[in-house]
Amino acid sequence: MIRKKPRYTNRKWLTGAKRWAYYFTVPSWARERGCTVEDKALGMERDAAYDYAETVLLPQFDSWRTAGLSDLTEVRGAVGTFDWMVATFKADKKYRKLSDGQKRNHERGFDMVANYVLTNGRRVGSLPVASISTKMADRLLEKLGVVIEQDDEGNPVERERKTTVNHAMKSCRRAWNVVYRAEPTIVPKSNPFSKMGLDESSVASVNATYEQLQAFVHCCDGNLRRSIGTAAMVAWEWLQREEHIFGAFSVGHYRSKERPDDVLIVHPKTGVEVWWPLFDPEQSGRVPLFPELMARLDAIKTTRIGGLMIVRDWKDAKAGVPVAWPTGNKGDLTYLRHETKRLIRMAGMPDNLSFSSFRHGGLTEGGDADMTDREILAQSAQKSPKVLPRYVKKTMKQVANGARKRRASRTDGGQMSE
Repeated sequence: MIRKKPRYTNRKWLTGAKRWAYYFTVPSWARERGCTVEDKALGMERDAAYDYAETVLLPQFDSWRTAGLSDLTEVRGAVGTFDWMVATFKADKKYRKLSDGQKRNHERGFDMVANYVLTNGRRVGSLPVASISTKMADRLLEKLGVVIEQDDEGNPVERERKTTVNHAMKSCRRAWNVVYRAEPTIVPKSNPFSKMGLDESSVASVNATYEQLQAFVHCCDGNLRRSIGTAAMVAWEWLQREEHIFGAFSVGHYRSKERPDDVLIVHPKTGVEVWWPLFDPEQSGRVPLFPELMARLDAIKTTRIGGLMIVRDWKDAKAGVPVAWPTGNKGDLTYLRHETKRLIRMAGMPDNLSFSSFRHGGLTEGGDADMTDREILAQSAQKSPKVLPRYVKKTMKQVANGARKRRASRTDGGQMSE
């Protein structure tokens, strides 16, 4: 659905930035009549620009145009309300520089709080921020922390969502602090979302075992989701986060013409890039360090010469061809997480496992294999990019040593045959 452009909002193509920039421009007739609302540059993020125009600037303009009569109507985003605070925060450079994932987390939290309906029928988003007290914030934490769902038989079931609501409260706290600095005469200094004593989720995150990884991959292969199983193996063996596997790992990173015996591990979050050896340098005869994973990736390379390595290996109903995982908003992996959870349940594995559990399981395996700190750091790329070039040769050796130790630990535990 194409979003309608707000009134008096226009865009201009910036050649240098190669992006559209958005502007709110007061019409000439209003300027000639002494309109007090000023023209404003809204930045290059379309949704944030539209939100600010709709919830901040247009209500101000309509208030001037109607001599205050529009103020008598409850307008979503009226100046001084919670909705207005959120829109103002989203227009701030501190919000615009966040990653897409961080923005989505904030957006979910804001929607959860703003759309909560009080007993008097009013949305929290329509309330003046000056009326939101610490008591109300604590009450929101309590109410939003529990959701009622239905089980397979249609019976109501109460479920906690502490992690989700904790993130929502933190988003509100951040928005309050940022907007207070910009609008101290409107937003009170005392932040009701601060010092709330937020609890962690009652469901602890669990690391996967190697047996669980194997069961998950087998389930994926048997249910037309081979790409997800391959991705789980990448997370386990190469300690990659899901956003990196599905959004950064390309066909060209694996066994390129220039380096056919290596794979480039990219960490967009830290900016670190690390070359991993695919064959054991201490063994003769080119012994692969990751034979099971390499077989799967080699098969992918026979059918594609570029693009992302891990895409859906079943056809999209609309596109008719395999498509990349991040759909909708850039990098949105919500569908992947739902599919992962569905497959975990199909495999009969614990419900508190997630895709991240496989990366954490790989890290745990490294510790169990008596890898040194340097070997673990080398594999997880937890080094500054500025000092990494000085340790390239040492890093490659440590990666190989770590991979060899991890495979040996599986053999010793009777988990695979050699």
